[in-house]
Amino acid sequence: MTENGEKLYDLMLSKGYPENFARIIAEQMQTEYTSQRMCAWLGRAGLLPAAEVADEMLSILAERDRLVQKHIAMHAQKKINQLYMEGLSEEDDEDEGQRA
Repeated sequence: MTENGEKLYDLMLSKGYPENFARIIAEQMQTEYTSQRMCAWLGRAGLLPAAEVADEMLSILAERDRLVQKHIAMHAQKKINQLYMEGLSEEDDEDEGQRA
């Protein structure tokens, strides 16, 4: 478990969640972004049903996945724009000839 996951795990235990449930949630929230979001959400809330905590975990993970996909698409679009503006370099032309 990461350092951020341990903080989340400790917070969940202090709120009264079962150890096994807290461990599962903390293990899923592996990045600093996801664990901090979950800690902030739990910090504002009282003791909520486990189903609500699991729903929030899934929501945070889905948001993270959308952000990752957005960054991948932005990077790809940047490369395509660069290709349109600059064309293929001579190295790219040579590589293309070797593949054919």
